[in-house]
Amino acid sequence: MIIEFFSLKSQLFKDIKLDMTKLLLAKPVVENAVSRLTTKCLELKKRGLTPKMRVILVGNNPASRLYIRNKRKLCDKVGAEFELVEMASDADERSFTDEIKKMNDDEAITGCFVQLPVPKHLQHLDITGLINPIKDIDGFHGKNAMQIYKNESSGFIPCTPKGIITLCKYYKIQLEGKHIVIIGRSLIVGKPLSLLLTNQNATVTLCHSKTVDIRKFTKQADIIISAVGSPCFLDKTYISDNNKQVVIDVGMNKDDNNKTCGDVDFDNIKDKVSAITPVPGGVGPLTVLSLIENLTEATENIINKRSK
Repeated sequence: MIIEFFSLKSQLFKDIKLDMTKLLLAKPVVENAVSRLTTKCLELKKRGLTPKMRVILVGNNPASRLYIRNKRKLCDKVGAEFELVEMASDADERSFTDEIKKMNDDEAITGCFVQLPVPKHLQHLDITGLINPIKDIDGFHGKNAMQIYKNESSGFIPCTPKGIITLCKYYKIQLEGKHIVIIGRSLIVGKPLSLLLTNQNATVTLCHSKTVDIRKFTKQADIIISAVGSPCFLDKTYISDNNKQVVIDVGMNKDDNNKTCGDVDFDNIKDKVSAITPVPGGVGPLTVLSLIENLTEATENIINKRSK
């Protein structure tokens, strides 16, 4: 009788554990990487070059300032240098492109980018194409994009897609052979992510605003990745009934109460999936982590090039 009781109790706890949704937090992933990146920065300094990031900010976008603050904070934490160039929102095209040229030519700067978005009068410029590809730690230059297309590892991977791959590897979420539905086809997330996941031997469906009946695709998916920038867009009507899906939320939005939220209606679906990222605390910090990883890689590439 006692044996039967403990056996039943054990099975009960097992069932409860199986029914629980795994929360895919960025914090342990970042903490796991910080010591490695700190050691890497020290090694690079000993080899004669300190990883140094320079960012150009045009205007005073509050979201951009938050992103920059997070990037500076992680640079400080791992021992990399950070420099911010602030320009007025009405900065003319000539002074803007001159600043880009300066950071391209500065040998002390090992990684650089322009914080997007820029004001409307500068948006016609191919900003990512103006960045020196060997310093393009955002991973948006055409040369780096081509490396993903060819499934080669010599270029820099865009930070959010790279962070998602890192997240999946840390939590042992299998990608090979899985059907992954991405919602959103931006050049920053959706399109490069679809290539990266294809390179991981996943079967990828890329949905967007013109896709007819997105739910038909999401309900068939093993993994759903939402990157549409629409608050609480993805609710339980997009989810299958098997409680096995993984949902990754790339969105960073504000709801009607000015509270930070993602593309996913978290409370609405959290009990219907096997794993899910929160917002905040999910993909966002991994984007910053990927940027620092790209910075150390860029620094090492420059050192190796100088030694040849």
